[in-house]
Order: sequence, then C-alpha cells, then structure tokens
Amino acid sequence: MPPLTGHAARAVLTVLLCAFAMTPAAAADRADSATDWTARPAASGLGTRTGDDGGRPYFYLEGVPGSVLQDRLAVTNPGRTPVTVRLRGADAYDAEDGEFAVRGSKGSTGTGAWLRLAADQVTVPARTRAEVPFSVTVPTSAPPGGHPGAIVAESAGRSVGVRVHLRVGGPTLAALTVEDVTVSGRTIHYTLVNRGNAALAPRLAVGADGVFGTLLRREARTLPVELLPGQRVKLTEPWRDVPALDSVTVRLRVTAAGGANSEATGSVVLVPWAPVTGGVLLFLAAAGAYAYRLRRGQRRPPDGAGPVSRPTSDERHLVKAGADR
Repeated sequence: MPPLTGHAARAVLTVLLCAFAMTPAAAADRADSATDWTARPAASGLGTRTGDDGGRPYFYLEGVPGSVLQDRLAVTNPGRTPVTVRLRGADAYDAEDGEFAVRGSKGSTGTGAWLRLAADQVTVPARTRAEVPFSVTVPTSAPPGGHPGAIVAESAGRSVGVRVHLRVGGPTLAALTVEDVTVSGRTIHYTLVNRGNAALAPRLAVGADGVFGTLLRREARTLPVELLPGQRVKLTEPWRDVPALDSVTVRLRVTAAGGANSEATGSVVLVPWAPVTGGVLLFLAAAGAYAYRLRRGQRRPPDGAGPVSRPTSDERHLVKAGADR
C-alpha cells in the first residue's frame, strides 16, 4: 500500500475524529429518546397543534353516580427514535410524608378500577405526540366526594403518574378525628383520620398543661398534608422544652373546612429516670448493708460467755438419777 500523502493523511484523520465525535452523540440521542418522553393531560380542543399540551397539570372530572366521563392523555416523544409507553389506571393517595403516591397494578378499588384506557400501551414515533382516549365509569353505588386516581405511564425503567381528580356529586360530609396522642422524648405523636367523603386540609392547635400551669400553647395552623377520604396518617409535633419532672396533659384540636373538628388528649408522667434510678440503687445498697450487719449482730454470743457445750449421755443419766432420789 503506498504511503499516504500529507493531504490524504489529514483527510483520514478528520474522518476518524468526526466518527468518534458522532458516536457518543448518537448514543446520547438514543438515551434521551428513551427517557425524555412526557405524559400529561391533552389539550382541551381537538384541533390543537403538536406540542400544545393545553397547560393542564392534572385531569379534573366531575359527575354523578352512574355517569361516564371521558378525556385524553397526551404522550410526547421529543427524541429521534420511537418510544413504547405502557399505560394503566391506579388509585392515588397521599403518603404519610405528604407525597403523592399510587397503588400497585392490582391494588385499586376506586378511580383506578373505574378507569379504562383505549390502549394499554402506545408506541410514539420520533418527535411526535400521541393522544390516548380514556373513560371513567362512576358506579351507581359510588359515595359522593373526592376519589383521587392517576394514569401511570411506564417506559425504559421510568414511571410517571398523571393525577386524576374525580369528584362524585352528592351531599358532602366533612368529618375528621385526631387519635392516639402520646409523648415520646421531645416529640408529640398523633394520628389524623378523615372519616368523611371530602378531601380535607386540616388545621392543628396544640396545648399542654402541667401540675403548676401551662407548658405549651400553639395557635392553629394549616398542616402541610391533604387528607383524602378514608385516609389515616400518623404525624408528629416537635416539643423542645419538655419539662424534666411533671405530670402533663397534652391537648390537640384539629379543624377543617365544612365544619370538621375533633379534639383529643394524652397524659404522661415525666420523670428524670437517671437520677431516680441512681437513688434507688443507692437505697437498695444501703438497705442490704444494714440487713447484713443486723444478721451478724444476732449471731454473736454475749461478752464473757464461752462456748456452750451439750451434756453427754452419762451426764444426763446422773442428773436423772439424782432427780429420782
């Protein structure tokens, strides 16, 4: 093979550098196409342009028991290769930390079970948006109030939940209880339960009284949690200035829109266990030492008394003979 001239060598080197530079970019494009897809409510109009999502952050559906409600989900693929996205309906709820969460594929009994998608999966070509119709059939026995749900979209190890706020018409009942009030360390523990059919934003007021008066007073404030119908959530309230020695009654009062309110108390006896335990151990040690000295004093013979000897059998015989005479 003849040696390359300087011009030819530079041309070959340029081609190789371009090939190496384009390979990572192509890999990045493939990775982006697999993870950059989006799922959100479709635009409200049927004649919208590609890329126009209508700006809705979630679905809002409202109807009476027995009605069928419809809407559309938009799945957008901005990448350079097609993407296949799996779809399913699910019940939604707020986790104990207040985060939005959805039920598993077989754990839905509400909105997730009432929701039907036109397709369980959709393949979206590159730089394209696909719209998937769905319907929610509200059972005739559905209680009025809020029924949160979601449409879950999954692809390439990524999962997206699109909220579905379903409201069933009828009388609304706001009912809320606070339960299980306890004090542990510097923390007040309690449980809130939504016993109505409407989502609630609870407000909490805290008070604590001891033997000698008020220890804690906190005015009502809105908690950073949305309590869904039937939901039970365990919460805590910090209390840094807990007394070391006292008998305390903690009182919690919760309220919410619609006239929901509840009050509960919890009692605790606060004792500085380290000093008390040390004092008890010292008392037991002193009592044990005193009892030991007392037992030794009872066993010691009187001063000047020698050892007591028992009479032999012959001596007992002589004593008996003298008594007979």
